[in-house]
Amino acid sequence: MKFNENSRVKIPAILQLMRLGYEYIPQTDRHYRENTNIFPEIFVNSLYRINPEANKEEILRVLDEIALELDYEDLGQKFYERLTSKSGIKLIDFQNFENNSFHVTTELTCKNGDEEFRPDITVLINGMPLAFVEVKKPHNKEGVLAERSRINSRFKNKRFRRFANITQLMVFSNNMEYEDGIVEPVFGAFYATSAYSDLHFNYFREDEDYPVQQKLLVLTEQQENAILKDNNLLVIKQSPEFNTNKNPNSPTNRILTSLFSRERFAFILRYAFAYVEEETGLQKHIMRYPQIFATKAIAAKLDEGKRKGIIWHTQGSGKTALTYYNVKHLTDYYQKQNIIPKFYFIVDRLDLLIQSATEFTNRGLKVKTIQSRQEFVQELQVAGAIHNDSGQAEITVVNIQKFSEDSTVGKLPDYDIHTQRVYIMDEAHRSYNPKGNYLANLINSDKNAVMIALTGTPLLREVAKEYDSKLLFGNYFHKYYYNRSIADGYTLRLIREEIQGSFKLEMKEIMEQLKIKQGDIKASDVYADSRFAEGLFNYITKDLIEFRNRYQDETLGGMVVCDTSKQAKMLFKLFEDRYGIQEVDAEKLPMVAEPAIPYGKRKKEKLTAALILHDENDKSIRKELIKAYKAGKIDLLFVYNMLLTGFDAKRLKKLYLARVIQDHNLLQTLTRVNRPYKHYQYGYVVDFADISRAFDRTNQLYFQELQNELGDDLEFYNYLFKSEQEIRDELAEIAETLFYYDTENKERFSQQIAELTDKKQLMQLVKALRNAKELKNIIAVNGYEGLGELADFDNLNRLLIEAQHRLDNLNLLESIGNEESSQNLLNAALEDIVFEFIKVGEEELKLADEYKDILRKTREALQNNIDHHDPKFITLREELERIFKKKNLSEITQEDLLESMPLLKKIYEQAKELNRMNGLINERYQNDDKFARIHKRIAERKELNIKESQLHRALMQVKLEVDDKLESQIDILQNEAFFNRFLMQLVIQEFRTKEQIPLDFATTETINQLIAREYLQLLSRA
Repeated sequence: MKFNENSRVKIPAILQLMRLGYEYIPQTDRHYRENTNIFPEIFVNSLYRINPEANKEEILRVLDEIALELDYEDLGQKFYERLTSKSGIKLIDFQNFENNSFHVTTELTCKNGDEEFRPDITVLINGMPLAFVEVKKPHNKEGVLAERSRINSRFKNKRFRRFANITQLMVFSNNMEYEDGIVEPVFGAFYATSAYSDLHFNYFREDEDYPVQQKLLVLTEQQENAILKDNNLLVIKQSPEFNTNKNPNSPTNRILTSLFSRERFAFILRYAFAYVEEETGLQKHIMRYPQIFATKAIAAKLDEGKRKGIIWHTQGSGKTALTYYNVKHLTDYYQKQNIIPKFYFIVDRLDLLIQSATEFTNRGLKVKTIQSRQEFVQELQVAGAIHNDSGQAEITVVNIQKFSEDSTVGKLPDYDIHTQRVYIMDEAHRSYNPKGNYLANLINSDKNAVMIALTGTPLLREVAKEYDSKLLFGNYFHKYYYNRSIADGYTLRLIREEIQGSFKLEMKEIMEQLKIKQGDIKASDVYADSRFAEGLFNYITKDLIEFRNRYQDETLGGMVVCDTSKQAKMLFKLFEDRYGIQEVDAEKLPMVAEPAIPYGKRKKEKLTAALILHDENDKSIRKELIKAYKAGKIDLLFVYNMLLTGFDAKRLKKLYLARVIQDHNLLQTLTRVNRPYKHYQYGYVVDFADISRAFDRTNQLYFQELQNELGDDLEFYNYLFKSEQEIRDELAEIAETLFYYDTENKERFSQQIAELTDKKQLMQLVKALRNAKELKNIIAVNGYEGLGELADFDNLNRLLIEAQHRLDNLNLLESIGNEESSQNLLNAALEDIVFEFIKVGEEELKLADEYKDILRKTREALQNNIDHHDPKFITLREELERIFKKKNLSEITQEDLLESMPLLKKIYEQAKELNRMNGLINERYQNDDKFARIHKRIAERKELNIKESQLHRALMQVKLEVDDKLESQIDILQNEAFFNRFLMQLVIQEFRTKEQIPLDFATTETINQLIAREYLQLLSRA
C-alpha cells in the first residue's frame, strides 16, 4: 500500500477542499489554456453569470488581455487590480461570493516551452488558478524548506512569470504541528503570497473569537471513490492511515479551512494583499493572521455600536500595514451603509509623520499631510474622502501637536452628515494626555468620529496615573503579544550585552578628571566630551566590525542611541575624523561619513555612517539617509530621539544604548533590532547605560497589564548466531518498547512520535525498530521456522522509516542553530586579533508576556493531567508552588525572570511529557482515563515484575467485561459489595488464570480496590 505525501496529505487535502464546497476537476477531463492555466469554459460561463450585461466576445477579449497583463514585471499588480476592480467586467463577484465557481484539481502543469512544474493542488475561482497547495509527508528530512527553495527558483524564472503573477495565495505543509521558536519555519502548515525571490512563510493560528463560519459538507462514498480512482489510489481506501488523515483537524486541513472557506477566501482576495515599494523594489505582502483578526475585530466592534477601542499588537507586528489594510476594508464597510469614510493617522512627532507618510505612499495610498492648524480646520470642512484625481484610496497623516485650540470645529457642516471620520492613533501609550489641549481638541473636532488606538506597549494605566487609558480610548479590540510574535517568527528575541567593568571604570575615571578640571558640570556635558566619547566610539566601531566579521555579513547594521544630541554630534565628528567624509550620492546624500582609506588591513573594516537629528539637514536629506540605511549603503546611525519608534530596518541587528530610556519608550527602542533578517535568531543590545532597573520597571508594568487583561495565573497551581529463544525474547522486548504506540495505524504512530522531543527516547525507539529489521534478516538467513510470524516485520520497517525521519527532524533543528555557531567559532579562531574590551556576559532580555505565557501553559498542562495521584505530578505541582511562594511576582525583576524561567520551562516540559505518556497509555485503553490510572498504579509496584503488555491484556479484558456488565445492569454500582466480588472474580480470572501473573491475596485485593475505586468515584461525580 502506498504511504507517501499523495496518500497521506494530498488526497485528504483535496477531500477537505471538497467539504468546503470546491468541485473536483478530474485529471482526465481538463480543458485549459497552457499559457495561463485558466479554464476558458468555466471562466466564460462564470463571468457571463456575474456580468449578465456582457457578451461572450467581450469576456473572451478580457481573457486575452489577462494573458498580456500576466507578462508584466509587476508581481501581478495589474492583474490584481483587475481582479478586485469594482468597475468594468468583474472577474469575481465579491458582493455575492457564492455566485462564483469554485474548483480544485491536482497536478496541473505550469508549462512554458521545455520548463514546467506541477503544484500538488490547484484552487480555482471562476476557472482562474488563484492559489495552490504544496504538501510533503510528515517527518520529511527538510520540512517545507525544500519546497520554498523550489518555488523561489521557479518564480525567479521568467518563463514562469505568468504563473507567479496569477497566483495570489500559496500553502506549504508537511502536515505537522508548528515547532514554535524556530527562526526558520521547518515543520507545519504555512501560507504565502507570490514573490520573485525570498518567499516569506506565515503561520496561521485561529482566533476563537472569530471562527470560521462555514460548515463542512458531508462527502458521499461515490465522491471519495472518484478522487481515489482519478489518482490511482483506491488501494488506500480501507487503510486506517487514510481514515486518520481525513480528519478535518489535521494541520493541513485546518489551514485549508482557515484560508479557503468561502468568507475567508473572499476576505483574503479582496483585502489581504498590498503591493509595497521597498528599497529592493516592488514586493507583494499578505496580511498576517493577527492583522486579519484585528481587522475583523474592528468591524465586529463597530457593528456593536462601539466607536473607540485599542489594538494591542506587539512591536514589529506591522501596525502601519494594519492601518493600510483597514483603509481598504473600512471603506467598503461604510460604503455598504452609504457612508463615506475619511481616514486620519495621528502621530505625535514630526519624524513619525514623515515616516508613516512614506510607508503609506509605498503601499499605494494617496497621502495628505497636515502642516498647520489652518490646514486641519480646512480639512475637516471638506466633504468627500478623496482629494486626488487618480481615485486612489487616501489617508491624512497629522501630527497631534497641530491640534491647538484653534483646531476645534464647533459644528460640522450639514453636507458632512454622511461622512464618517476614522482617527487611528499611532503609539497610543504616550503623549495623549486628555488634560492638555491637543487630544481634547482632536476628540472635540468630531465627537462622532471612530477612534482606534494602536499600541505595542500598553503601559498607560501605570505610566500616566492621572488618567485611565481605557476610559480615554476604550477597551481592547484585539491583542497580539510579544511572545506569540516570536513564536510566529515575526520578531526575534533580544540579547543584552553588558560592557565589562574595566571599560566602565575607564569612563568613570574620565568623568572624575573632567569634574576636577571644570568643576561641577552636567553629566550630559561629560558624556559629550571628546575624551569620554572617544572611548565609546572606539568600542562601538570595533564591536560592529567584529560583529560583521564574525557572521561574515557586511549587510549587518548598527544604531547608536546617544545620551544627547550634543553627544551624537561629537560621536559623528569622531567618525569623520577617523574615516573622512565621502558622498554616497553626490546629489542626495552629502552628510555620510565613509573611510577615505580603509581602517586597518581588511576591506571588511570599512564603515559608513550618518547622523540623524531633528536639527541636522532638512527633512528630504534625512529621508534619503534613512532610505540609504535601509538599502545597506550606510552601516551605522547616530541618533538621539529620532528613529526610536516605528523605524523598521531589518538589517539593524546591533543597538548601542548610551542612555537610559524609560517605560514604553524603552520597549519601543529595544525592538528596533527585533525584525527577522536572513537566518539570525537574535537582535543585540549593547548596554552602556545599564538599563537593568529601567527594564525591570517596564517589565513589571507590562506584567501588571497582562494580569489585568489575561487574569491571574498565580491562583492555579551480536546478532548472527542468536538462538530462537533469544529472538523470541528480543521480539518481546521490542513489543514492550512499542507498547505505548499505535503500530497498526501508521498515521497515528507518526502523530505520536511528532510529539516526542526527547532524542534519548526517540533513539531507543529507533534502536528497537532497527533491531526488528536485523532480526528479520537473521530469521531468513537461519531458516527459523515459525519465527517470521511473530511480528509484522514489513510494518515495523515502515515505522522505522517514520521514526528515523523524526530523529532526522530533531537533528535538523539542532543543526540550524549549531551550523552557524560552528562557522562563527571557526571565523573567530582564524582571527589574529586581540580585543581591547571584552563583554562581562550576555543575557536574553525576557519580556513579561513570555513569563505569563509559560505560567499559563504550565498551569494548563497540570490541569489537563488525568492522574493527579501520580507521584511525578505531585512533585511538579509542589515545585511550582515553591516558585510562587519564593517570588513576589508583581515585583519581579529581570534577574528573577532569568532565574525562574528555566525552572518554569522545566516544569512545563516535564508536565507536557507526563501528559504525553498518559495519553499513550490512555489510547491503549480506548481513552478510558480510569484504566490508564489503574495501569500506572499497578506498574509502579515493581515487586510484581509484570510486563506492561501483560498488564494491558489483563486490564483490557477486565474493562470489557465490566463495561458489558454495566451496559446490561447499570445499577450494579449501587451494590458496592456485590460489585467488589464481581471484580475480584474478573481479576483472578484475567491476571492469575489467563496471564499466569503470580499474585498473592493482598496484591489481588489491591488491584481489585484500584478498579472498584475508579468506578465508584465516577458514580459519585455523576
